[in-house]
Order: sequence, then structure tokens, then C-alpha cells
Amino acid sequence: MKQQKQPSFIDALIPILFLISLLGAAVYLYGDSSSSGPNQIALLFATFAAALIGLKNGYTWKTLEEAMIKGITISLGAIIILLMVGSLIGTWLLSGTVPTLIYYGLQIISPSWFYAASCLICGIVAMSIGSSWTTAATIGVALLGVATGLGLDQVVTAGAVISGAYFGDKLSPLSETTNLAPAVAGSDLFEHIQHMLWTTVPSFVIALIIFIFMGFNAEVSSEAQRIEDILSILNTHFNINLVMLVPLVVLLVLAIKKMPAFPAISIGAVVGAVWAVLFQGDLISNQIDASQGEVVGWTKLVWATFFEGFSIQTGDSKMDDLLSGGGMASMLTTTWLVMTALMFGAIMEKTGLLDVFVRSILKVAKSTGSLIASTIATCIGTNIVAADQYIAIVVPGRMFKDEYAKRGLKSVNLSRTLEDGGTITSPLIPWNTCGAYMQSVLLINPFDYAIYAFFNLINPVLAVIYGYLGVKILRIKPKNIES
Repeated sequence: MKQQKQPSFIDALIPILFLISLLGAAVYLYGDSSSSGPNQIALLFATFAAALIGLKNGYTWKTLEEAMIKGITISLGAIIILLMVGSLIGTWLLSGTVPTLIYYGLQIISPSWFYAASCLICGIVAMSIGSSWTTAATIGVALLGVATGLGLDQVVTAGAVISGAYFGDKLSPLSETTNLAPAVAGSDLFEHIQHMLWTTVPSFVIALIIFIFMGFNAEVSSEAQRIEDILSILNTHFNINLVMLVPLVVLLVLAIKKMPAFPAISIGAVVGAVWAVLFQGDLISNQIDASQGEVVGWTKLVWATFFEGFSIQTGDSKMDDLLSGGGMASMLTTTWLVMTALMFGAIMEKTGLLDVFVRSILKVAKSTGSLIASTIATCIGTNIVAADQYIAIVVPGRMFKDEYAKRGLKSVNLSRTLEDGGTITSPLIPWNTCGAYMQSVLLINPFDYAIYAFFNLINPVLAVIYGYLGVKILRIKPKNIES
């Protein structure tokens, strides 16, 4: 058997530069549609480039193939959730749940406060249920509909949704990442959450202030008549009342009760389908082919909503786009992106190419500030290269854990930094599992909303500033750890 060699810095750099070049070319050539195929091909070719480096360094193809399969396996939990979210969006459109949220949102939320209110609402919901994904797919989708009705910028709204969703997710004890970070770093969960408050809350407050300022200076292009037209269309085609929000309430209760995401979302989708049959009879009757018979027509329409989503013709093209979507099929491109991204990340980790960068970083990270900045940079880099927030927490956490202990830094410093750099930057990268997911439900490219996801941008910067200034950096007696 050929002996496996440690990769050089050049080895590690080649697939990274190759990937960056291909992704840049994909965005240049295809624009917003780059995530619908071009990015996947770029990731696939970059995976082969990394595999060639691995073969050169003594790894067998079987070993590399097993690593890729393992990488895809890690994503299966996210993929089945992703597919079920597609069904949930479809049935909630058919049941009137999303239209009802839009209807009442248009009447309750003032345009001047809309961006800040969207951020705050998503923050509260995500903190309650511990899921940024579920928050974006339910409340976030509805808020984008409200933004359309008010004539406000959907891209800014998406930034507000992402900011709030990840703020709440980051501080929720129900969140998987909030539990994962202290587990990797070796700190206590609630001490970890308490320590995160120092960087997370100020970042969120600053983000809210920016959204308030933007709201008061936003140009509202829609007049009152347009809002009335939208309300009329919703009332004409859907049965609108508070009962339509029951599927949302059921989902939130299940999440708060700590039911796993897949069964909770599945139940939410099924309740939406049942609600459609019970309360949207006129809508369904207008959608079916009467020649097939009422029972068959209703069954086929509701069933099809799970796999191909819901579409409607209202006579208003913008409202048609707003009220149509969902279905498992709508998530297949995202699934493809997730699989190719994690294949690349798995090869990079298996062949030691990721570790090369960390070793190089530690040589120059002499101060506490530079160590924290390096950790955050590694988390962001792992989010870009490995394309998954869990990997962006676990890999840097394993790599830096001993170094923090050697320097007398309490483990909560590391766990907080992993979240400041890993958790909240993941939705800003289109080919990351989180970025791909957010694009699939919000229908806005992460490259577009990223500049408005103020919380996600401010938090890592504030964490680095704290590190260099020594603000809330907890210390212990340095540990001697044998290498």
C-alpha cells in the first residue's frame, strides 16, 4: 500500500483556487441562476481536483470515494427536512395559511417599521422553536409576501428575516448548533448561551437600529389602492380568517415541545393539507378538472401539492408569483447543490487539505485577538469550502480546542467564537447548505441579501474586536497538552 503523505500548502491551495475560479465564472456567466446547475458542476470539478491531490499523496480511490459517500450521508438529515419543507410551503399556500399571514400582515405592520419588525418577529419565533430554517420557511415566506404588498424591497426583507432567524436560532437552547458548539469545545450549554449574549445582543441591537433607519427612509412604491387590490385578491380566492393559522400554531407547538424537525414539519404539512380540504373547498373546486369527478380531482390536487407545489391564476401576475410555489420538486436543485458541496468538503477534510490552512494560521496567530480572528476566519473558510455549518463548527472546534486550553482561554470563548464565525455566516454563501436552503424558500440569492443581513455581518466583526480589546474573554490556568 502506498504511504499517505502530508499535503503541502500548494496542494491545499490548488482545489480552493480552482473552486473559486469556477464559481466566479458560474456567477459571471449565469448570474442569479448559477445555483441551478452551474455551481454544482463547479463543485463537482473541484472535488475531482481535490481527489487528484489525494491520489498523488497516496490515498486510494476507494478511500476517497468512501469519504465522499460519508459526506453525502451527513447531509441526508438536512435533505429530508428540505424536501418536507417544500411540501409544507405548498400545502400552506393551498390551505390559506400563508395568504392569511400576508393578509393580516398588510393590515397590522406599518411600512416604516416593517424591516425592524420582520427582524424582531423572526428572532422571537426562532428563539422559541430553535430553528432558523423553519422560521424562514414559514414566517419569512409570509413576510416577503407582506413586503410585496407594501411595495418594500424584498431583498432587504430577506436580510431582515435572515438576521432575525439566526439571532433567535443562535441563542435558543433548542437549536442544534447551539448545542453542538459547546459539545465540541467542551463547555456548558447555558454558560455558552450566557457568554454569547455579549457579542450577540449588541450585534442584534445595531442591526435593528439600521433596519429602523432604512424603514423610515424607504420609498414605498405601492399606494393604498394597491394594498386594497391585494387584500381583495386574497379574499376572492381564499377563505381568510384566523382559523387558517392553526397549521402554523401546530408546528410551533411541536417545535417548542422539542419534536425532531422532520416529523414536526411533516405533521405541519399534513395539517395544512387537511385544512385545505376543510376550508378551501371553493379554491380546490376551481383548480380541478371537473370531468375527473370531485373526489378524484380533490385527491389529485392535494396529493400533487406535496410533490409539485401549488399554483394559482388570479389575473395579477405578481400575485400569481407570490401565491404559487412549494413542493418537493422545487427542492431538488438545492438537494443537488448540497450533495456536491459536501462531497468537496469531505475530500478536503479526509486528505488533510483543510488542516494545512489551520496549521499555517496558528503560526501567525500569536495574540488572543489574532487567535479569535483566526478561528472566525477558519469557520467562514470552512463554510465556504466544506459548505455546511455543522462542519464549520466541528472541524475548527477540534482544531483549535487544544490551542485555547494551552493559552489559558476558557472553553466558552471557543464555543462562542465557533457560533460567531460558523453558525451565522453559513446562510450568506449560496452553495452552503444553509445558503442553498434559504434561497430555495425565500427565492432570493444569498449574494443579493447578504449585504442586508446586518446581524450576520456585524456579529463576527464585533467578536474580533472583543478579542483584540480583551472584552469578556474568560481565562483559566493554561494547560500543558502534549501534541
